[in-house]
Amino acid sequence: MLITGISGGLGKLLARRLHRTECVHGIDTRPFKGKPKDVVVHNVDFRKKKVADLFRAGDIKAVFHLGAVFSPGLSAAESHEYNLTGTNRLLELCDRYNVPVVVILSSATTYGALPANHQYLTEDMPLLGGLRFPQIRALVEMDMLAQTFFWKHPHIRTIILRPSHIVGPTVRNALTYYMNLRRLPYLLGFNPQIQLVHEEDATQALELAYRHPDAKGVFNIAGAGALPVSTILDIIGHPTVPLLQPFAGMAMDALFKLGMTKIMAPEADYVKYVCMVDDSRARDILGYRPRYSLRDTIRDALYSI
Repeated sequence: MLITGISGGLGKLLARRLHRTECVHGIDTRPFKGKPKDVVVHNVDFRKKKVADLFRAGDIKAVFHLGAVFSPGLSAAESHEYNLTGTNRLLELCDRYNVPVVVILSSATTYGALPANHQYLTEDMPLLGGLRFPQIRALVEMDMLAQTFFWKHPHIRTIILRPSHIVGPTVRNALTYYMNLRRLPYLLGFNPQIQLVHEEDATQALELAYRHPDAKGVFNIAGAGALPVSTILDIIGHPTVPLLQPFAGMAMDALFKLGMTKIMAPEADYVKYVCMVDDSRARDILGYRPRYSLRDTIRDALYSI
């Protein structure tokens, strides 16, 4: 099997889960430190033509696409090239070389954190994340590309996972950065429920999607319940800084442009409005059950920046 983005946190965890029973190859331009000896890593950009050689070389049982990139440093054109052009080429290779299973890692953030959201969002809800958060549009479009592939190629078991915010000891994203600030800003008057998924639970969901013969289509993935922002801040235990909503966006924009924070202003919507998912489909079909409590998930996400 082939894992794109194998040298990222989830890629490493998945490779270590699967290599004992599967022949695991990975694609990443980054080194895989602590790689199991029987895992083969190809240091190549998955958009390059050389990747086709991996498909020609042998029978690939499954492709896990964990290689999507969401980086504030990428321009819209670069994000489109990497996430859409690259993903489209990868899917074309899966079709051409008859890969039976394709697992795409998307995100629940594609639904968008909006004032009119339902309490729990199901897989058939529209993906509106790009309306208030332009930088996430490429991820939304990648998800929609994967859905189109699913419908056009029914002979391939295509699975799209949309996990809530993934955090853990090896994950580095805007949320874990925020959780580890020495002083935690929060918006006065907003206290939505938040779902978090432990990185080990997210990896479990990826493996279940591959192994379950009836897994096809889109699956939301959530952690063990939800907690209000205020409770999460209490568990973290760092001093807090209240912000007035009208000025918070301007302050975050200024700090981001100065390189003083990794959090973009639109990301504040996810601690302002509810964006929780209903993962009953994953529980019913995949047998998915989160193993980490929310308190343990939060504690495992705390590290020294």
